[in-house]
Amino acid sequence: MSKKIIIKIVSLFTILLMMGCQKDDFTFGAIDSPSNLQVTAEIIGKTAGDPTGDGSGTVKFTAKADNAISYKYVYTDGTTDNAPNGITTKRFTKTGVNTYTVTVMASGKGGVASVATIEVTVKSNFSDDQAVQLLTGGTSKKWYWAASEVGHLGVGPNDGNAEKNFIPDYYRATPFEKAGSPSSSCLYENVLTFSLVGDQLKYELDNGGATFFNKDFASVAGATLTEDGCVAYNAKGVKTVLLSPSESVVMANPKHAEQTRGTTMNFSDGGFMGYYIGQSSYEILSITENRMTVRAVMGGNPALAWYHTFTTVKPNQNTGTTDYTKLVWSDDFNTDGAPDPAKWGYDLGNGGFGNNEQQNYTNSATNVIVQGGMLKITAKKEASGGSNYSSARLKSEGKYAFTYGKVEVRAKLPIGGGTWPAIWMLGANYATNAWPSCGEIDIMEHVGNSQNLIHGTLHYPGHSGGSANTGSKTIANVSTEFHIYKTIWSPEALKIYVDDELIHSVPNDATLPFNKDFFLILNVAMGGNFGGTIDPAFAQSSMEIDYVKVYQ
Repeated sequence: MSKKIIIKIVSLFTILLMMGCQKDDFTFGAIDSPSNLQVTAEIIGKTAGDPTGDGSGTVKFTAKADNAISYKYVYTDGTTDNAPNGITTKRFTKTGVNTYTVTVMASGKGGVASVATIEVTVKSNFSDDQAVQLLTGGTSKKWYWAASEVGHLGVGPNDGNAEKNFIPDYYRATPFEKAGSPSSSCLYENVLTFSLVGDQLKYELDNGGATFFNKDFASVAGATLTEDGCVAYNAKGVKTVLLSPSESVVMANPKHAEQTRGTTMNFSDGGFMGYYIGQSSYEILSITENRMTVRAVMGGNPALAWYHTFTTVKPNQNTGTTDYTKLVWSDDFNTDGAPDPAKWGYDLGNGGFGNNEQQNYTNSATNVIVQGGMLKITAKKEASGGSNYSSARLKSEGKYAFTYGKVEVRAKLPIGGGTWPAIWMLGANYATNAWPSCGEIDIMEHVGNSQNLIHGTLHYPGHSGGSANTGSKTIANVSTEFHIYKTIWSPEALKIYVDDELIHSVPNDATLPFNKDFFLILNVAMGGNFGGTIDPAFAQSSMEIDYVKVYQ
């Protein structure tokens, strides 16, 4: 590969004029211009057969000059690097084989610099056009902190623990937690704007004049803090965002495809996403048209990873939550035997139910029974209907359906790798309005391979399957203690709770399928797309339900 280098000497030194009646002796020392500036580029993965590299787009630059005390690289993709020792590694992310002009400045004493340019031709195979579209809407889109959600700000470990390194296990902010004090409320004033300008992704943060700083970085704004707080800070300026494949510890997890999108946003010029933690690279864990969760390793403390969740609809803390208090339907499971046939029917068979589930659903008393004031749905390892596992799935279809209300279910969940219990609702018109158009409200889902992590999820067009609109929270002892799983479903919003703690909230409107009748479903699946690998040692386990109540 040919490289073209041009070197210029630029004088940045201004002679100071001496004025006054006193004679002063100003001594500056020798002004030595950097000379013999040499720049080399090593394209990572370059071979004789492919001189443009291995497709990572990575190039290592080395600059050397006599009398130089620092170096700066300026790239035509809108980013820069400071390299005190002249060495830096840059990932170019524009898809395909592209030629870039890189400007290198070697600075010496007294503000004198030598400038060189070098051209490199390198290949990048990575792209995430869908993420760009979701971030910008094709033009420009504003994002806000999802302050109404538990864990919209959180922190967890950044280590090899595949059960916890993708969730804010140490701390999750409660809804609107930072709104109560002038020392923290500035966080919710953030407006993050992503724009598509030509073929470049641009970003601008409007912080309202103050930034919520991690106390360890308050000095950046000239302040001293004993705890995180708001500090006056100028965050204005358009940044360039380059996307690259994620290289976090999450990517090494066996189930990383379910835990992260695998795309990292790299912000130029120290750009950050609202909360200042000394980091400009953010891994996208999930993103939809109206919700995004990112993960960032804390600057100066690689043991911690921070989590931010954003929404395109700014939450309003003063909007009251509709509640429903009149009990209109319930089952307390007080009569031993089969479930009440006036309230419950069954889905039967082993068709996988669109999820590659491994069980055969039955109505056998060994799989479903009311006993001791509890409904027990038991998944078992046994030959059943051509499957190796049996279980049960109850539904109120054809017996009870409703529009809007509050659903409460007190339950204790099964345990074991591969178990997948769910308490959920399905649009009653699914036979004529196929899923996901009919809508699905998952009040509770849990998988034994991620013990104690509870999911509340909505499925609808554009947000179904692996792209569903989900909120999650770790709840202690879900398989040894009873917890109350609840949804409040109104024309304004759908809110999902565990033990009265909000874990997910989605605004409702006329464009969504959540404005008509739904019916209830209770089941324990085995394996499948979400349940994952079934533990070979699994024998049986039950979901126990104390009651199901509907209020309107």
